[in-house]
Amino acid sequence: MHTQERARPRSVAEVEDDAVLDSHRSRLKVMDLPFSRPAWAGALAVFALALVLRLWGLGSITELIFDETYYVKDGYALTQEGVEMAWPDEHDAVFERGEVDTYEDRGAYVVHPSAGKWVIGAGTMLLGADNPWGWRISVAVLGSLSVLMTARIGRRLFRSTTVGLIAGLLLAVDGMHLVHSRTSLLDLVLMFFALAAFGALLIDRDHFREGLALHTARLHLAAVTPQPTGSATGSRAIPHPGTTYRAGLRPWRLVAGVMLGLACSVKWSGIYFLAVFGIMTVLWDWWARRTAGQRSWAWVGLVRDAIPAFFAMVGTAVVVYVASWAGWFAGDKGYYRHWASEEGHGTGFGPLDALASLWHYHRQAYDFHIGLDSEHPYMADPWGWTLMLRPTNFYYRGYEYGEQGCEVANCSSHILSVGNPLIWWLGTLALLITVMLAIRFRDGRAWAALAGIAAGYLPWMLYADRTIFTFYAVVFEPWLVLCLAYVLGLVIGKRDADPDRRLAGGLFAGSLLTLIVLVSAFFWPIWTGQVIDTEQWQWRMWLPGWT
Repeated sequence: MHTQERARPRSVAEVEDDAVLDSHRSRLKVMDLPFSRPAWAGALAVFALALVLRLWGLGSITELIFDETYYVKDGYALTQEGVEMAWPDEHDAVFERGEVDTYEDRGAYVVHPSAGKWVIGAGTMLLGADNPWGWRISVAVLGSLSVLMTARIGRRLFRSTTVGLIAGLLLAVDGMHLVHSRTSLLDLVLMFFALAAFGALLIDRDHFREGLALHTARLHLAAVTPQPTGSATGSRAIPHPGTTYRAGLRPWRLVAGVMLGLACSVKWSGIYFLAVFGIMTVLWDWWARRTAGQRSWAWVGLVRDAIPAFFAMVGTAVVVYVASWAGWFAGDKGYYRHWASEEGHGTGFGPLDALASLWHYHRQAYDFHIGLDSEHPYMADPWGWTLMLRPTNFYYRGYEYGEQGCEVANCSSHILSVGNPLIWWLGTLALLITVMLAIRFRDGRAWAALAGIAAGYLPWMLYADRTIFTFYAVVFEPWLVLCLAYVLGLVIGKRDADPDRRLAGGLFAGSLLTLIVLVSAFFWPIWTGQVIDTEQWQWRMWLPGWT
């Protein structure tokens, strides 16, 4: 005989308690984000699409493409010697035919840290340095994972599975991201770690607000309500511990610190993400404490949130960055490894001399970066990056009939790091709309999406007179597609909007996404080096700056 348990009736007090907690959660914009099989299925679907597009024919180009000539060889040397080694001049052809252990017995002068090259080197360890799959597999996998992360980050940031999936799809099919994912350069690796840090800080933000909402609800129910904002006497004394929320250990901030340390260990431009995201997470905490009515919220936020955040993020990032030079410290072949002792600046204490040598190395590399102003045919002013006015040519070969499967008089094989024009042109418009919405409505979601743009794009405006390239834009691309997905989400409308309005918005967004995918299919040959009729290649050169 089966018995059926009846749910225990809830008391009036329990209902009131839940209502108080819901009220505080609503004020702090805390929303449930439950596990969802459809959401995960959609995210994994766009991840699978990204993986197929990035792995399909990955080794078809058997030459080192563009700056792979530096980073693939450096990555391999790191796996063998722990530092980047010098290579003979004009050595690509030798490396490409499989003679990979032909570097010289001296360290190379390099101007970027080693973490990104270690990532590339890991692929050569897995699949071998004597084939293109080994050169590119690591970056291809990170590129695909960044699509999955973008879909999940978009869902958490905008509290919308649809917006998250739109962002993931846009990144999956875009040419800028696709070309970088299929080519072993450092910029996509930097983007991956910065994006991972952003996701970690979003999780930390949500956990902090959830805990703060619970804390203030308990104070309310215990009739120990803090003084409202602005009623403090001006004293900077920290309120009684019983009324001040203590967040405790925040592991996701430590994760973000590790990721940002790795970003800086790929390229120094990662420091901009460390600075912007550090400010962002502190502002989030201050806003939450102020909104919750915490007494002396600014001072409390400084002592309990900002200072610990500095040590958790900046401190962790510094440790990770120094650790990324472990191979240089451990060996004797690293460039400038013994500069201090050789140039008469030694103290006789090995670790201190090593740090002095490393500091000198960094000063030399910094001087190189700020003084790089030589002309290059593909250098591009950063104001035109998002409009794809002058994308970077990674690879081009011309063929005649009978060569490499060419079946017409003239064929072209091209890898151009140009983004899907619809994504980038509409993304630029969406970026401007997002700025207006962030200012007009003080939309925190918009400001968060703009943070990645501020860190990855705006600093380059200060270096417009340097030799810089449009392909650097891949670093902030996830935040650009988040802005575009955000605007498309507004076009579709909220779940409780008028059904006819949502239907119209959904049809418009769906039609636009379909057109974007079709444009990506059209540009696929010039993103992957396919051998096509030169006339067809010309059809894809939409702007004069693309040739």
